[in-house]
Amino acid sequence: MWEALQFEFMRNALLAGILVSIVCGILGTLIVVNRIVFISGGIAHASFGGIGLAFYIGMSPALGAAIFALAVSMVMGIASVKNKERADTVIGVMWAIGMALGIILIELTPGYNADVMSYLFGSILTVPKSDIWYMLSLDILVFFVVFFFYKEFIAMSYDEEFAFVMGIPVRLLYFVLLAMISLSVVMIIRVVGLILVIALLTIPPYIAEKYTTSLAKTMVLSSLLGMLFTTAGLWFSYNYNIASGATIIMVGGVAFFISLALDAFGGKAEAKSSI
Repeated sequence: MWEALQFEFMRNALLAGILVSIVCGILGTLIVVNRIVFISGGIAHASFGGIGLAFYIGMSPALGAAIFALAVSMVMGIASVKNKERADTVIGVMWAIGMALGIILIELTPGYNADVMSYLFGSILTVPKSDIWYMLSLDILVFFVVFFFYKEFIAMSYDEEFAFVMGIPVRLLYFVLLAMISLSVVMIIRVVGLILVIALLTIPPYIAEKYTTSLAKTMVLSSLLGMLFTTAGLWFSYNYNIASGATIIMVGGVAFFISLALDAFGGKAEAKSSI
């Protein structure tokens, strides 16, 4: 791995992996705790409509995805607040429409857009410095928002009704969280792709939550696990010449099943000791 770092694209890839892991650790924890994984997946996949629109009108795909994801996240947020019983239907419909719109607009765009594949399957090895600065700026923004409203996010995550009674602007915080997720999705797509984005947002927090006792510790451990998965995935990808995004997720997937096995083994051990 050290010899690979002599190449600038590998240094950029490693730095991108670290920055994405931080934002996934922070926001992924809030996603898992608040049980909004489906909404996050809907935002991610619907944003493909923004990518297709950007290609069609000739603007930056990242900017198009960001604007579209923000708009979609607000609509999904309103649907989940106004009618929780039917929210999953609205999210599923917007998920499908966003993907369909993106496919149609890309097909209508003259010429073959090879860059589309990088948004579907990730292209961490081609992340430019401009994306690195965007990732760093977003990490700083997310960190400070969560830092300043940490207690409010805890209250909202674990007891929404109590938080509302205490005068905490629960709905506003909820929409702020969705906005941060939508902006983060764009940078995560560059690393692991649209299809696999939800895995990087959920696997590290799921594992970290088992071994921590507070929201902050879960965020920290989740970020560290994300860094481990992206670094190991990059190493395997570089050495065996396989897709980087999919390899990163496979490393995380292996860790996920190991954690499940440890849970099962630990449960059996506890059961035997209690007999």
